[in-house]
Amino acid sequence: MPQLLFVYNAEAGALQGLLDTLHKTLSPQTYACSLCRLTYGAVHMRSEWKQFVQELGLPCRFLHRPEFIREFPTLRQQPLPAAFGQNTTGEWQLLVSKEEFDQANLASLMQLIRTRLSTLA
Repeated sequence: MPQLLFVYNAEAGALQGLLDTLHKTLSPQTYACSLCRLTYGAVHMRSEWKQFVQELGLPCRFLHRPEFIREFPTLRQQPLPAAFGQNTTGEWQLLVSKEEFDQANLASLMQLIRTRLSTLA
């Protein structure tokens, strides 16, 4: 079964999460993770996004930059944030690029993901 992988351009951990929340709130124009900006409020995942992910009917994983680099070293050069879809042969394909995340709002991101899911071959 195909699955999706969403990768935040952020460090992992509670302290880093707090620092990211402050940065995202106080200076959103310089915050490096548009995936975080689009899908999270100050503390929690946005309910629209959470419902969207659940309704996709696919396993979805969410990794921070260090976890991603450790687990997927061959993809480490991919600019983040990014979303990948696993095709029927088990390979990971770029589904949403950093540039697309940077230009999206939440509604357009969800529509883009729906459209791109049909391209996983």
